[in-house]
Amino acid sequence: MRQLLAFMRKELLEQFRTGKLVLLLICFSLFGIMNPAIAKLTPWMMEMMSQQLAESGMQITAVEVDALTSWSQYFKNMPMALIIFLLLFSGIFTTEYQKGTLINVVTKGMKRGRIFASKMVVMLAVWTLGCLICYGITFAYNAYFWDNSVAHHVFFAAVCFYLFGMWLISVLGMASVFCNSSGTVMLALGAAFGVSYLLGLFPVLKEYVPSYLLQSAGMLIGNEEAASYLPAVFVAMALFATESIISVLVFNKKNL
Repeated sequence: MRQLLAFMRKELLEQFRTGKLVLLLICFSLFGIMNPAIAKLTPWMMEMMSQQLAESGMQITAVEVDALTSWSQYFKNMPMALIIFLLLFSGIFTTEYQKGTLINVVTKGMKRGRIFASKMVVMLAVWTLGCLICYGITFAYNAYFWDNSVAHHVFFAAVCFYLFGMWLISVLGMASVFCNSSGTVMLALGAAFGVSYLLGLFPVLKEYVPSYLLQSAGMLIGNEEAASYLPAVFVAMALFATESIISVLVFNKKNL
């Protein structure tokens, strides 16, 4: 356990020193502020554009915004935050392969399973912290300006997206075990998402693929029930566990 904690501390310090941790926390904070800010500025922007659009024969009625507008913006911005997160962490394993730094760690007695686990825990910790920051800032501003109760199942919808991110993190970990460059890891992530998206086009499979969790914002206006997302939640969690186990088994035999 001491080795695991020591390596996790080393990983966190490395992410801090390279600026990735600070950049991500700033990014999640900015997205959290942008969600209510964009909603608050929407009527003003539409009013500014109304004169130009009126000359083109388009009429704009008064735009009303509330917490639902801000939460809708939250679910539009979070995929971008996730892409930035995955890009920054795509080299968490491959950089060490290229530098050969893991060889020294392994020869000193550190078990490979603990190395993999520590890196995964750090990625999950940063992802969790980022999501909490973005959600917390959006929730606080929405409560101050409007009323969060107008949006249904907000927390569960946010959890659904969080679990989708967890699944992609496990894909990143598994891809990093097989691939030796961050570019290939990102291609593998794109392929995994593409397969999930294509499978979701079949009505029979739609509610069982992880990418279905991206549609959780549909619960906000009460059009969908939370229970309809539970199959995708369980599948995403099962895939996370399975992919993590496979990754450890392969990593134990990988030539560093």
